[in-house]
Amino acid sequence: MAFNLRLPDAFRTARWKVKIRDKETREPPHVTIIRGADAWRINLRTGEFMDKKPDPSDVPNGIIDFIEEEETWQQLCEEWDGMYPTNPVSSDDEDEE
Repeated sequence: MAFNLRLPDAFRTARWKVKIRDKETREPPHVTIIRGADAWRINLRTGEFMDKKPDPSDVPNGIIDFIEEEETWQQLCEEWDGMYPTNPVSSDDEDEE
């Protein structure tokens, strides 16, 4: 089952969502920011956007700041690890490639 991060009301009412989606076992650990048909992925190992399109600058700074708060980031990493224990955030596999 997907994990939905509870966003502050202002972002939720503006139709923003932040999720860890199902069936992402082969992807690097990431969180997906969604608004309408657009989706932006942020790598949970590096903190960087994984795609150039849609333009990452379209995501409000407030959402990025909220995701990057220590408590929120830790929650996202723990949720990913719980959903995908064979591909944890702290994996060293990235260094071996």
